[in-house]
Amino acid sequence: MENSKSNSSLKIMVLVLLLLLLGSVFYIFKLKSETTTLTTEVSSVKTEKENVMNDLKALKDSYDTAIAEKTSMSDELIAEREKVVGLMAKLEKSKGDASSLVKYKQQFLGLQTKMNSLLQQVEVLKKENKVLTTHLDSTNVVLTDSKNYNQVLVGQNEELSKTVEKGSKLSLLNLKTATFKQRSSGKQIETDKASRVDVLKISFTIAENSIAKSGDKTYYVQVIDSKGNVLGDKVTTNFGDKSLTYSFTTAVKYENKTVNVSQDLPGKDFASGAYFVNVFDKSELVSKSSFTLR
Repeated sequence: MENSKSNSSLKIMVLVLLLLLLGSVFYIFKLKSETTTLTTEVSSVKTEKENVMNDLKALKDSYDTAIAEKTSMSDELIAEREKVVGLMAKLEKSKGDASSLVKYKQQFLGLQTKMNSLLQQVEVLKKENKVLTTHLDSTNVVLTDSKNYNQVLVGQNEELSKTVEKGSKLSLLNLKTATFKQRSSGKQIETDKASRVDVLKISFTIAENSIAKSGDKTYYVQVIDSKGNVLGDKVTTNFGDKSLTYSFTTAVKYENKTVNVSQDLPGKDFASGAYFVNVFDKSELVSKSSFTLR
């Protein structure tokens, strides 16, 4: 009887020990699993922080490159770059928890969107500056020719001849260019959109001059587009040792009275940008103006 009770107690003890052992094994396994998960999360957060920092560094490098272009937008670019530098400093000091990384990444995306917008504007400015440089070169050619022509006249007769020559010259006023889309009906609709324009209407006024020589006058009109090309006929003619490439000529019968002159210059595929219109009396530039197509 006593042996039977002893065996039962022993079995119970063994069972309890077995349960304790299984519980310990389960606890150790769970602890190891949680430790592995935590280690993985810490490693992932660290990697994400490095990725955000690298993205911010790339953003700063892009601003440095754009600022080096020295456009009129440099101040705005510098201000945005300082925002990036400030965010990099905050990220460096942060603990790098997942919630704060989400906030930093959202701020980075906002700064990146702003940068893309600014860089697009910088590209537009660079293209406009390039076009303006081309136009400046064309204008300098005209000014150089005019300067050379004036130097030839320096040696001619003094006060009286200069006064008479100046007084007898015809003055061209109100040089204007209107841009139109011409319909099949012949009706012209004014527009400044380059893709729609197919006719340029160039007009000017010859002022009354009682001492000028009357008779037939021929003016050479030169139209230069935003790419530096001469439009229209593109005919080159020589005046002594000077040459001129012009778009068209217009003949006027001048009888010492005011004359209004207007002529159309048809075309197609006009480029957007600034255009220059020059009117020559033979090799002499007597009037100039400009207009812009968008």
